[in-house]
Amino acid sequence: MRLLPIFLGFLLLVGHGATALAASDKAAALRQANGLAVFTPPEKFLAGNFVADEMNPEVIFGAVKSFAASRKCPTTWLIESGDKDRPAGFGAHAEYTLYLEEDCPDQVVYYVFIDQSGLTPQQWIEWREKFHKSKAGEQFDSAKSKLEQACTAGCGVGAELRFIQKNGELMAKSPEAVLRQDLKFAPIYDLNQGKKLSP
Repeated sequence: MRLLPIFLGFLLLVGHGATALAASDKAAALRQANGLAVFTPPEKFLAGNFVADEMNPEVIFGAVKSFAASRKCPTTWLIESGDKDRPAGFGAHAEYTLYLEEDCPDQVVYYVFIDQSGLTPQQWIEWREKFHKSKAGEQFDSAKSKLEQACTAGCGVGAELRFIQKNGELMAKSPEAVLRQDLKFAPIYDLNQGKKLSP
């Protein structure tokens, strides 16, 4: 009889895990339509900081895994099927798209991250410059300077939340605005003020 509460607790734990792993019909259909497969991201990506504005971020957010843990509905990491079996030692300047799926009763949300965890924070800035310098000019120079200052303060970045999709539709609002205003997910560093923020 003394073991009964432990056994019941175990059943509850197993049942919860099975529910979290089972995708809803809508989530399963979106995965199939987008060619996505379940994936376990590298710890370096999950533990790294991220920005949520492609061109001119105002803040840096903390660990990717902290954001994933803050979601209210069951989450699953996904990757494009063709990238699922990438080599463990992929090149230092490679980037991959990873999808954080949030499977809610009324909607399925994709938080679309760019994984650049193979780069040091300084390499990440240089990698961004290759793609954005021609588009943004002086605007990017300003963002680059702020990001470099953040690196020296220990708030370097290795990932970017580039898009948010709801039920397959791209949200018009910037991911940075969604996180700060709608989801109330607090950043750890203010790029405009050049300082760390209190938790």
